[in-house]
Amino acid sequence: MADAHADVSKHVKAYIAVFAALAVLTVVTVAVSLIDFPGKGNLIVALLIATVKASLVAAIFMHLKWEKAPAIWWALAICVVFFAVLMWLPSLTTNDLPPQVQHTMWDVQAASPTAQTGH
Repeated sequence: MADAHADVSKHVKAYIAVFAALAVLTVVTVAVSLIDFPGKGNLIVALLIATVKASLVAAIFMHLKWEKAPAIWWALAICVVFFAVLMWLPSLTTNDLPPQVQHTMWDVQAASPTAQTGH
């Protein structure tokens, strides 16, 4: 019975530590968003922080840290590969489209028939 209590308190301490880490990383995410990195630096930094946060949640809250079965790890690796492909796939189509003309509200109003007649 004492072993069960020690096991639960060990998990509770891990949950509290992950909660604190997620809270700190959320503050870091907001603070980093105020910094203007060159190029796609903001996106890369935000994704890195989000990856660390997701890894903490998966490892502790989903109990993957204590998982021993290799089938779970293979399934997780396949999911990561499919996710990466799905995120990469739309980038193949960006050069196929003609450049879009950006219309502002004023351009649309000037071209409308009521703007020309004054009604």
